[in-house]
Amino acid sequence: MFIANQLRKKSIAEYLLYMWQVEDIIRAYDCSLTRLKREYIQQFQYTEEQKEELTDWYGNLVRMMNSEGLREKGHLQINNIILKDLEELHGALLQSSKFPFYSAEYYRVLPFIVELRNKGAASKGESEIETCFNALYGTMMLRLQKKDITTETQHAIKEITTLVGMLSDYYLKDKTEGLVFDE
Repeated sequence: MFIANQLRKKSIAEYLLYMWQVEDIIRAYDCSLTRLKREYIQQFQYTEEQKEELTDWYGNLVRMMNSEGLREKGHLQINNIILKDLEELHGALLQSSKFPFYSAEYYRVLPFIVELRNKGAASKGESEIETCFNALYGTMMLRLQKKDITTETQHAIKEITTLVGMLSDYYLKDKTEGLVFDE
C-alpha cells in the first residue's frame, strides 16, 4: 500500500507492474488474509498501526480478487481499467502529429511486439500495450528467480521499457496538466 501509493504518483507503469506482483503475492498465500497477515505482513518493520492499514488494504484486494474470480489468474478490474486508459492514450498519441518521438519509439518497439506474438507469448485479443506489460512483468519474474535473460531479450526489454516509460510520463502529464492533441 505504501509503495503502491508512491508509485502511483511517480509512474503509472511501475504502479501497474507492482499491482500485478501484489496479485501474485496474494495468490501465493491462497487468497487468505489470515495467512498474508501472519506470514507476510508481519515481516515488515512497520508500526502496528501501519501493519493494520496494510492488512486492511490487502483485505480489500483479497475480497476483490475473490469476488472477481481471480484466485488463480487474471488481473483486478481496477488494474484493467488503468491498462485500458493506457491503451487509449497510446492510440491518441499515435494518431496525433504532436508526439513524433513517441511514434518513433513505438515503431522501434513494434518488431519486438510482433515477435512476442509470433512466439505465442501474447494471448488472443491482447493489445500491444498489454503485450509490452506482460513482457516487462515476465522479465521481472525471471530476474527475481535469478534466471538467465538472453541478450536479444534484454535489448527488446530495454526498448519496451523506453516506450512504456514514455507512455507512463504522458499519462501522468495528461492527468496533471492535460495533454493537447491535434485540433
